[in-house]
Amino acid sequence: MVDNFGEKVDFIWSVADLLRGDYKQSEYQRVILPLTVLRRLDCVTAPTKDAVIQKAEELNEQGVENVDPVLQNISASPVYNTSEYTFETLTNDPEHLSENLQHYIQQYDPDTREILEKFEFDHQIERLDEADLLYRVVTSFAEIDLHPDTVPNEEMGYIYEELVRKFSELSNETAGEHFTPREVIELMVNLLFTEDDDVLTQPGIIRTLYDPACGTGGMLSVAEEHLNDLNEDADLRLFGQELNPESYAVCNSDMLLRGHDPDNIVYGNSFTGDGFSGDTFDYMLSNPPFGVSWKKVKEQIEREHEEQGFDGRFGAGTPRISDGSMLFLQHMVSKMKPVSEGGSRLGIVFNGSPLFNGGPNSGESAIRRWIIENDWLEAIVGLPENLFYNTGIRTYIWVLTNRKPEEREGKVQLIDARDLYEEMDESLGDKRHYLTGDHIDEIASLFGDLEANGRSKIVDNEDFGYRRIVIDQPLRLSFQATQERIDSLDDERAFTNRDEEIQAQVKETLSSMDSEKVWMDRDGFIDEVELQLNMAGLDLRNSVYNAIERALGEQNPDAEICRKSNGDPEHDTDRREKERVPLGTDPYEYFEREVAPYLENAWINESSKYHDDQDGELGTVGYEINFNRYFYEYEPPRSLDEIDADIRELEGEISEMLGEISR
Repeated sequence: MVDNFGEKVDFIWSVADLLRGDYKQSEYQRVILPLTVLRRLDCVTAPTKDAVIQKAEELNEQGVENVDPVLQNISASPVYNTSEYTFETLTNDPEHLSENLQHYIQQYDPDTREILEKFEFDHQIERLDEADLLYRVVTSFAEIDLHPDTVPNEEMGYIYEELVRKFSELSNETAGEHFTPREVIELMVNLLFTEDDDVLTQPGIIRTLYDPACGTGGMLSVAEEHLNDLNEDADLRLFGQELNPESYAVCNSDMLLRGHDPDNIVYGNSFTGDGFSGDTFDYMLSNPPFGVSWKKVKEQIEREHEEQGFDGRFGAGTPRISDGSMLFLQHMVSKMKPVSEGGSRLGIVFNGSPLFNGGPNSGESAIRRWIIENDWLEAIVGLPENLFYNTGIRTYIWVLTNRKPEEREGKVQLIDARDLYEEMDESLGDKRHYLTGDHIDEIASLFGDLEANGRSKIVDNEDFGYRRIVIDQPLRLSFQATQERIDSLDDERAFTNRDEEIQAQVKETLSSMDSEKVWMDRDGFIDEVELQLNMAGLDLRNSVYNAIERALGEQNPDAEICRKSNGDPEHDTDRREKERVPLGTDPYEYFEREVAPYLENAWINESSKYHDDQDGELGTVGYEINFNRYFYEYEPPRSLDEIDADIRELEGEISEMLGEISR
């Protein structure tokens, strides 16, 4: 892990203080991020700058149009600049700094210039100039050396990400949308590659990796560094998409300097403007924003779900509108390579909600079911709390693949790493804990061994599933013709829809009945009511009798069962219960064993609406991953002697304190 990037971040952050008063804090990144990228590019291109300018002039005189390949070769980098200016020389002419800086930016190669346009920095240059800040800011940036010999790529990645985190905090944005702690990424990369070490160490191996919410590119760069450490001859081709324009520009400029194709980093929304439609990848990594609404793209996503089904990306279902993180999972699964082409593996960070949110009819459960029944879920790693910058909640790494080794087929590994962490000397936002290299090695070792122990549990896929059956109990009502209940007829529309004179007659007739008598049998009560109303000359519809039944009746467990005309018992809606029957267990056997002994006269509701839509069997199928249940350790309560001793000790302390007060 890089530890010495803090000084450079602090220096750049001190430059942001120059903007105080003329800029809101939430606007600082509009200046600091593009200048940080520009200074990095300036340092990278400095050693070959003169040779590039000279060659550019020669090619211009020769009328050569496609100069990029030649100038990139001279520059020894995909990035070059044909302007005579550098950050140092720009400050030699303060009066014309604004126009010279804009000219300098325009003289970058076309790919770099297109990336820089996402910063929309021209407006900020003019604004800084008008505030007499441009010279001071550019001069300050000229003082920091960001050449790769001084600041390696890994350290530069830390600088970008720490700046983004700080700016996100200032603007009250969710830092987690942009930034994942590097040690978490290193763990994810280890989990992603660990089973493929033999393949990845082959000479000249080529693989692809994709992140649909790539931010500043941290996951992409760490994956590349990890593979290069494993095999210098390996070629990991990186792909990503990012919605935030500043993060996109930072990521793409960094990838460009690393020698990657700028077209492989796409700007835009992965859901509504998939930059890699139809493409598949060997590996995928992502830390998508969780707990973030997808309402803005709801129409497009639901249309794809309904019209394309599993031919699209969201065939399994859509989660609740308040959290779109599981949409990213489906999006990534859609980009898995077929097994015949080698298959794919992916890692994604979630909070706890995707483990259990939603009942069997929910989109979340349907997505879990789709993942697990296709045997794609390989492992879930529970991480410590306070590990991320924007939230203290626990997070989980899900690892999926469509090419499970034989020994993993039909199983999911759960790894409990929730207490593996070190305390930070100084917290960063909500981040108070971090993973050491030893922690990462331990987790990766647990994952690789596939042995059940205190931290690792091997669970059959089916164990996460259940059938939800509906248990009904008979309706039991008692009846009494009290004035209060008779008056409640005024709340029954079927009664108040009658003529007012009839209403009065009905109430008068009911009031003549014995108000002290309690009928425990519905049929007997209705027969008596009907007799009294007929004697009063009232011939009423069934709906009025139903209204009288609702108004004058109340639930009573000692009453007789209310029955339908065919003799079957009516169900009591208020006493309806739902039971989860483990998959593989017969619902009827479960009922006889677990329900019938405790609920007299109960029965399973066998209505078709309580059968599963997919397999047609009784009980709606749901899936949830109760992570805590598999690692629960019973702690017996303390003995009465221990509790009594504590009480006596407390009493002694209180007596001593009272004695001091009285003195």
